[in-house]
Amino acid sequence: MFAVLKTGGKQYRVQAGDVLRVERLAADAGETVQFNEILMLGGDSPVVGAPLVAGAAVQAQVIDQIKGDKVIHYVKRRRKHSSQRTKGHRQLLTLLRVTDILAAGADATGVKAAIGSGSAPKAASTAAPAAKAAASGDDLTAINGVGPAAAKKLNEAGITTYAQLAAVDADTFAATKVKPEWVEQAKALA
Repeated sequence: MFAVLKTGGKQYRVQAGDVLRVERLAADAGETVQFNEILMLGGDSPVVGAPLVAGAAVQAQVIDQIKGDKVIHYVKRRRKHSSQRTKGHRQLLTLLRVTDILAAGADATGVKAAIGSGSAPKAASTAAPAAKAAASGDDLTAINGVGPAAAKKLNEAGITTYAQLAAVDADTFAATKVKPEWVEQAKALA
């Protein structure tokens, strides 16, 4: 059985046991990640998604965070004297080993979703934390000075309601930066 997955703006055809180099993912070596954007499942009965296959996923174990080969970009303009430029670049990559291809029941596994630079659409990645916070707690962006990025950091630290933010000591809270004004406004809103 094989699957075609999409991550980092590219598509990969994978089977269990394959080792691949993908765009950098936010995961450490040894962690298991799950790709939910599956375009096709192949094998005895192929399934083509429209555009994605519902409930399908590919799980992989992170082997290492690496850098790709150096790419040298050289530009020379032939009619302009001393107009030359050389730039080098090494792309940040994640080395993965595919462990399992799930045709159904991918949401119930509880494995960390593979989200990194470019693996999720920007509209979905910015809208998801606000929708998640609205569904599970208060809208922290109603506090003056708390934008979507700060609300996301607070949600990741486990603060989703005004009451939780009001109980935080701004000087000693180490998970993220909390301003004393936010705590006072949260007390008023709670």
